[in-house]
Amino acid sequence: MHNHPYVSEAHEGKPWFEWIVLGVVVVITVIAACGYTMAATVLLSVTAMSTGLIRLVLREKSPWKVRSVAFDSFIGIALGIGLLITYFSFFGLFSSSFLH
Repeated sequence: MHNHPYVSEAHEGKPWFEWIVLGVVVVITVIAACGYTMAATVLLSVTAMSTGLIRLVLREKSPWKVRSVAFDSFIGIALGIGLLITYFSFFGLFSSSFLH
């Protein structure tokens, strides 16, 4: 009887794609450390949304697999949109501080 989740390397994502995403995140970290936080935030959100969309479009053939198609797609796309909304909301909240 199977009372535990099925875990197998055959059902996970492709390591080459995961390494590419890691490389992008490292570059984004360097960009943020150099003081370009807006560029880093936009790049990170685009990366998150891209992985979500790749998972949604390619479904089981996707190189990006963590959990189910719905979960992976929702988390990626929502993270990307949420990062942008959160980052740019600070400009609305503190616009007088940024303009002076």
